[in-house]
Amino acid sequence: MMNEEVQTARRPLPTGIQTFRRLRERGCYYVDKTSLIRQMIEEGYFYFLSRPRRFGKSLLVSTLKELFEGSEPLFRGLDIHPHWDWSVRHPVVRLTLDGKVDTPGALEKNVLNQLHGIELAFDLESPPVTHAADRLRNLLTLLHRATGRQAVVLVDEYDKPVLDVLEDQEKARANRDCLKEIYSILKSSEDHIRFVFVTGITMFSKTSFSSGLNNLDDISLYPPLASICGYTDHDLDTVFTPELEGLDRDRIRQWYNGYSWLGAEKLYNPHDILHLFRKREYRAHWFKSGEPGYLYRLLLERKVSPMQLESRVVDADFISNFELGQFSHEALLFQSGYLTITEKEQQGTRTVYRLDYPNFEVQSSFSIGLADHLTGRGREIAEAGNELVQALGDNDFPAFMGKIRDLLSEFPHTWHDQAKLGDYESWYASLLYMSFRTTPVELKAEEMTKHGRSDLVLLHEGQVFVLELKMAENEAGTEKGLDSAITQIREKGYTEKYRGRGEPIYLIGMVFGREERDLLDIRVEKL
Repeated sequence: MMNEEVQTARRPLPTGIQTFRRLRERGCYYVDKTSLIRQMIEEGYFYFLSRPRRFGKSLLVSTLKELFEGSEPLFRGLDIHPHWDWSVRHPVVRLTLDGKVDTPGALEKNVLNQLHGIELAFDLESPPVTHAADRLRNLLTLLHRATGRQAVVLVDEYDKPVLDVLEDQEKARANRDCLKEIYSILKSSEDHIRFVFVTGITMFSKTSFSSGLNNLDDISLYPPLASICGYTDHDLDTVFTPELEGLDRDRIRQWYNGYSWLGAEKLYNPHDILHLFRKREYRAHWFKSGEPGYLYRLLLERKVSPMQLESRVVDADFISNFELGQFSHEALLFQSGYLTITEKEQQGTRTVYRLDYPNFEVQSSFSIGLADHLTGRGREIAEAGNELVQALGDNDFPAFMGKIRDLLSEFPHTWHDQAKLGDYESWYASLLYMSFRTTPVELKAEEMTKHGRSDLVLLHEGQVFVLELKMAENEAGTEKGLDSAITQIREKGYTEKYRGRGEPIYLIGMVFGREERDLLDIRVEKL
């Protein structure tokens, strides 16, 4: 296969190119996915795939279009070329649902315009039908009759008309109902269809779209095809070899690798990698291309602490269904690419997944963005994170305490009340968590032990720091709070799992004053 051969000559980077023909004709780098495409086509007929934005879905749809249309020259040198019958060409109906659809009738008009363009391309007479579902049914029948071949239906961004108006439930339901009628045609017109591939971000439950999507094989979490979108480490080390010069391979992995849909290998978002190779800078290329303001608002509305986002254990069905008005924030975070699967476990008859941030880019950027949304001080919190970690690494605990006080002084007293995410203690813990999460330090939040749940554990520069936070009504309760924090760390075994590392372990008790709204004092003990 082409991607098994190490590339030595530099090629144009396909940055921003979502069209297979343009990519191949320009001689760009291409990670050969055609062996997986062939496997998919040989195994079935009707498919659905969910992946986060800018993960290569549109390029995959474009590749399928060229394949079924028999564009043989574009596939020379690729895995599928000798295995495909290039004499057979199918008409392709490709719908991309990315237009502005926030007014009544806009979605239906969008689809009708696309169908009309396909009718013109095949020199078909446009019927006097103004209903998109009926027009699609008519088109599939006419294409089969005119060409003698069943049509291939490709739908890109199937869920965007709903996601774009998700905060307006009335508009979201109206667009969903319109899509229901359109997708129902895919089932009732099976005799005229050779292959269907539908892709989007969310895994809407099939009941959301009635019978329209219940005959699609959802391969979103199908391990054999997990890497059909995205790049693997092997892809970087072979296809993109010329671009790696001067870049730290481990740092690339730390920043951008980590996505999993249960395949054997973790994946990179192509958008990140291509922009890294082009700009030669480790930045949040993917994250900055579309910040999740809606998710921040959702977490705030549901009073979800930032510390509750990582290492989440959820039922498999819980994250693979998305129903309007009753979806979980974990499902939306996972399907949007802000959390990924790190473990799969069978608990009796239940399958559960552990979710966490995929990489440093998402971990840091999401934390900064959430902190900024909650406090308006996202950048200050990120800067404080670096200084706090430096102070801990240097065992400069007075500086650590001073920096926390400096950080708290930047927030007005009304901050806690406006945040609406829980009690004061949770908020101070969340503030520290968000600060630490903007750095590459290894951090454990609310880690379970046999006897309880620790607040924060940091592993940094060969040292372990166990932090326990307490609230006191006022300064008079400082000593009692410090005693309680250190005693809790010891008696509940928060340090047990780290004793075998042979590293210094620091127990850090912290007491915040409810009246003072400040860090009153800290106590540090070394094991």
